[in-house]
This record gives sequence, structure tokens and C-alpha cells, in this order.
Amino acid sequence: MKKRLTGIAALTAIGALALSGCAGGGGGGDDAPIKIGSVNSISGAATFPEASEAAQAVFDRVNAEGGVNGHQIEYKTIDDKGDPATATAAARELVGSDEVVALVGGASLIECEINQDYYAQENVLSMPGIGVDTGCFNTPNIAPVNLGPFNDMTLTLLNGSENLGLEDICVLLEIAGSTEPAYRAGIERWTEITGKEPMYVDASVPYGGSDYTPYIVKAKQSGCEAIAVNAVEPDAIGQVKAAQAQGWDDVTFLFLTSVYSENFAEALDWTGAGVHVPAEFYPFTEENEANDDWRELMTENDIALTSFSQGGYLAAMNFVEVLEGMDGDITRESVTEALQNMEPIENPMVAFPYQFTDIAAQEFQPGGWPVLLESGSNAWKQSADDWLMIPSS
Repeated sequence: MKKRLTGIAALTAIGALALSGCAGGGGGGDDAPIKIGSVNSISGAATFPEASEAAQAVFDRVNAEGGVNGHQIEYKTIDDKGDPATATAAARELVGSDEVVALVGGASLIECEINQDYYAQENVLSMPGIGVDTGCFNTPNIAPVNLGPFNDMTLTLLNGSENLGLEDICVLLEIAGSTEPAYRAGIERWTEITGKEPMYVDASVPYGGSDYTPYIVKAKQSGCEAIAVNAVEPDAIGQVKAAQAQGWDDVTFLFLTSVYSENFAEALDWTGAGVHVPAEFYPFTEENEANDDWRELMTENDIALTSFSQGGYLAAMNFVEVLEGMDGDITRESVTEALQNMEPIENPMVAFPYQFTDIAAQEFQPGGWPVLLESGSNAWKQSADDWLMIPSS
């Protein structure tokens, strides 16, 4: 298993290049607070509340311990409700009105794509806890701590074909915004690596559907041995139950990290031939010191133990490490420079080191840890003893 180091210094000292009067609220002087924000999908068709909750827990702990170099952190989260107009307004409120120094720890279904040009215009950087839409992965101003659903799609197909030996895999996609080309690129990357292709790809599967039976029936009748789906937790539960109702006992489900939660496991007594997921972070359902601090902090704050909360936690921890390595005033300009020049941060919870510019440029090797939910177990378990990495091209 890869060895990971914690507590690596984030960067060398940065001189007082930014004056306290510059744009961007922060610890410009005395005991001024450091203002940070995030835009999140907390309500709507697909929700990710745990990410910002976990980030808040990290910042609250830092504040309780005296803050960052004497400055308290003010963290403001806004719910975009999965609505483009609301996501647009939320970014303007945080960046324009509140003058946050950066956006950290959020998770939204749509906001990266909508706001990426605005963030570039305002020279503000965003470190989502969970990057979801394509805009999170194609701009120099946004660098999520997770590998993302498009890399995750490649990994879940690799897990199915290479680890599990599955051949007849069908892909069902739930599409939000303009994400279809990115998902298809993730599938094509799997094909380039393995020389294999899906039996078919159905990109018409709805978010928050009331009945997934037609999609399951089509897959069963087509002779699919497994279905790879990018569903969020409630939808995936509906899809598994639809397969159960059809008596499709030998189907293997290849889902993304979005379903990896204890709630998902507890909700399903039947999972056919099993639900397989390449977890984006070290499996939180395993007892391991890699997750000890995260687990303790989430438990203390009554936050769900999910990959989403792992992402929010890691984003906040990485950001605080960068802040603590800074000298001089903490402003938007100095924080932007610090993130762009940071040293890589390694953590045993992740398969790859975090370095803002490399992640933003997608110049890293993605990896996930395969886990399995068997029928009747109501509990996840590891299905591999090391990270599954996407081969370098």
C-alpha cells in the first residue's frame, strides 16, 4: 500500500506583497477575520450537504484553537439549490459583496461551470471539497480535492473489466448541464486503456426519477452482465430496487463514489451480484488511522460519514495548511499566490498529492480504492488491497 505523509509544510514564506487595503476580505491586519465561502447544492435534485458541513467543522476547530496566526475564520455557505441563477447570485454575493479570499470545501451540481469565468475575472481561487460538473476540471482557478466523476467513471469501468473480469458492461448516465461529453470521454479513456467498449450507453436516465424500471428492463433484455451508472445515492437505490423487482439476480452494479455511504448500505438488503465502487478517498468504512481525525471530527459534529464529508474535510485541512505557511497580510491576492505556489500536500486519505495548479490542470494520476457491498450484508468492505490507478498515458 502506498505510504502517505501528513503535516507537510504547504509553502515557503510569502512576503508582504499584498496590502491590507487590497480587494478580498481577510486577515489584513490586527485581528481581522479571514473570510472564506462556498457555493453548494444543499437542496434540489442532487445534494451534497456534508462537504461544506465538514469544512465548517474544520474551521470551527481551528477557531477554537486560536485561529490562523491570531485570525478567526469566517466561513459562509450558500445553497444554490441546483439552480443556475441562484448559483450565479451566490458567487457574486461571496466574491463581490463579502470579498472572500477564496472558496473552499463546497460541493455543487452546477456552480463551477456557471461561475468559472467570474472567478477568473476576479482572480479568486476555488478548492471544492467535491467537484461535480465539468467546470470544476477545466479551469486554472478551480482545483477540487477529489478526482471527479469523469475520472471516477473510468475507474469504475476499469474495476469492472480488469479486477472483476466483466465483459458485457452497459453504461447508464444521468446528465446535468453539459456533462455528457466529459462522461463519454471517461468511457473512451477506459476503451483506450483496455481495448474494450460498453454494450451501449444510455444518456437519457433522469436525476430524481420516480421509476427506473424501463432503463433496468432494457439493460436486462440487452444481455448486460453489469451496469455502470453515475447515479447519486437516492437514484442508485431506486435503480437497485428496480433490478430486484425484475428478478435480475446476477447483475453487477458499478457505481461511482457518490453512493459510497453507510445510509446506502443500510437501505439495501439485496444488491444482486454486488455493488462495486472505486472510493475516491481511503475507505471510511474501514478502521484505519488514515481516517481517524476525520472520523472523530465528523462524529463530534454529527456529520454523516461519507466521501462527501471526506472531501470537505480535506479541502479545509489543505487550505488551513496553506494559510498557516503564509507570512504577511492574508488577502485574496496573497492567498491566490500562496495556492498557486504551494508545495504538494500528501495525505493517506488520497491516492495522489494535492497541489493546486497541478490538480487544476488535471496533471495528476487519479486513483480510487475498490469497495464492495454484497447482498444481505448492509455493510461495505474492501475488495482490493491497494489503490486502483488510471494508467498514465
